[in-house]
Amino acid sequence: MNLMEYITMATQQRAADLFLLAGAPACIRMDKTLQPLDDKKLLPNDTEALVKELYRLANREMDRFYQTWDDDFSFAVPGLARFRVNTYRQRGSMAAVIRVVSFTIPDWKELHILPQIIDLSKLTNGMVLVTGAADSGKSTTLACIVDEINKTRSCHIITLEDPIEYLHRDRISIVSQREVTIDTATFPTALRACLRQSPDVIQLGEMRDMETIRAAMTAAETGHLLLTTLHTRGAVSTIDRIVDTFPAEQQEQIRIQLCSVLHTVISQQLLPTKKGGLIPAFEIMHMNKAIASLIRDRKIHQIDNTIASGAAEGMISMDQYILNLYQAGEIERDTAIRFARNPEQLMRKLNG
Repeated sequence: MNLMEYITMATQQRAADLFLLAGAPACIRMDKTLQPLDDKKLLPNDTEALVKELYRLANREMDRFYQTWDDDFSFAVPGLARFRVNTYRQRGSMAAVIRVVSFTIPDWKELHILPQIIDLSKLTNGMVLVTGAADSGKSTTLACIVDEINKTRSCHIITLEDPIEYLHRDRISIVSQREVTIDTATFPTALRACLRQSPDVIQLGEMRDMETIRAAMTAAETGHLLLTTLHTRGAVSTIDRIVDTFPAEQQEQIRIQLCSVLHTVISQQLLPTKKGGLIPAFEIMHMNKAIASLIRDRKIHQIDNTIASGAAEGMISMDQYILNLYQAGEIERDTAIRFARNPEQLMRKLNG
């Protein structure tokens, strides 16, 4: 099969990802399981031809790929879907993983995203972090929040992504979408520039390094709403990751700055349901005086207890959310234990 046949099949079967690697058949990811699209194992010359065709479809030069052997980009096929691509080398041959992205922003209700998460669209300043492992739905959650802002408020939204995933059409707001390496050089330079572009809301694809984190915190500190992601699990590891990114002599100031700009940390993961699909599980931490005090006093490990007791303020721990899903009949007992942060404690609650 050729590339168009592969991406058409992946789209029609509503796959999350398409994998093109030498030595294995072309595979798609369906609800966290891999399924081959045919019996033919791809050879190195097959994957090279497929990767080159990806670049032709995206109208993109391969210079960056040949320089680093890794590249990220996106493209669209009219009438089919958008695709987010990562190309790389493995065992000396070209390979690609292609994420299938709908042209339309998904309905947050159908995705089981909590209303209080979408309500973060009403914020006008501060930093909101959506965290989790790869393929946990972070980008989709952010897209739903941005879409709600776009539909309900008159403002200027700037998205800085690498690559652009979801396309936002102007509704009540106007949306500027910039892609790193195509529309701007780097995340930090784009963040500094966008402060001169009269933004109300900034969506940053990911905080990858110290310079980006510093620029993001400055943007939030100057009165903008900044929405971004981190590859961390839970509020505690998120705050630790941000602080530990900086040299020891700067960490005290970063803790103070973080307390003033951080509004909410959402951590999420996708769990298999009894019906065979996926459902998100969330942890929500809102900054309050108690958590700010723990961050300043270097007692970040105690934040989990504050989240667990913060239901009145809209907070919930990951394990409590998983327990709620089990009690609602959405997931199996084994699934609840496997995805829990503290499996032993959750088992005691299940047995009790």
